[in-house]
Amino acid sequence: MITVSNVSKVYSLESGDFYALKNNNIHIEKGEFVAIMGPSGSGKSTLLQLLGGLDVPTSGDIVVDDTQLNGLNEKELTQFRRTKVGFVFQNYQLLPMMTVGENIALSLSANQASKAQIKSTVGQLLSDVNLVGKESQFPSQLSGGQQQRVAIARALAMKPKLILADEPTGNLDQKNGEDILKLLSKLNKEEQMTIVMVTHDIQAAQVADRIITVRDGLIVEEGKKGGYPNETVENRLA
Repeated sequence: MITVSNVSKVYSLESGDFYALKNNNIHIEKGEFVAIMGPSGSGKSTLLQLLGGLDVPTSGDIVVDDTQLNGLNEKELTQFRRTKVGFVFQNYQLLPMMTVGENIALSLSANQASKAQIKSTVGQLLSDVNLVGKESQFPSQLSGGQQQRVAIARALAMKPKLILADEPTGNLDQKNGEDILKLLSKLNKEEQMTIVMVTHDIQAAQVADRIITVRDGLIVEEGKKGGYPNETVENRLA
């Protein structure tokens, strides 16, 4: 599903070159749930941006779902992001002047879906994230947990094969954070979506199949996390 080969990301500063990532190699299987951990400034969010085509590596190759990102132009990268990747961010990034339904429908509208298709898809997604009846409300009228559910619904609108989540529980209390993790786990297990999640929270990372640790731009640890091989998501988060 995802292959990262000898990838570096270098920023040219007055003080010299800064390596946000240094010659990293990763392979993530289709349907895997991977957590990326590391201290602030370690390069984990940079890695997530590269996987989603929001930025391009200075060197190396990235292949996502048989698409090599390095050679794509900006138009092709935009299409890749719209159709193959769903993004979930810590601060939700909902448009405040749009309703819940309009926020969820953004990518559908951009891809010229019919009104009937948009209505059907938005209705189903609201049901999936347990927000039926909230379609006409605005983000400011929702709790943080509800806003993150809207963000997840928006990420799912184009039925992507990959979800990239950057600190999705970072602004939530424990209960809402656990609910979001349960939802992501459900998508992973029932829909076989590949999920890559950046998190500072070791408890959140335990929901993943595998934890990758990044430090100073280098992957310094990678392996299966312990526990929970046969347990339900609810038991994992108990």
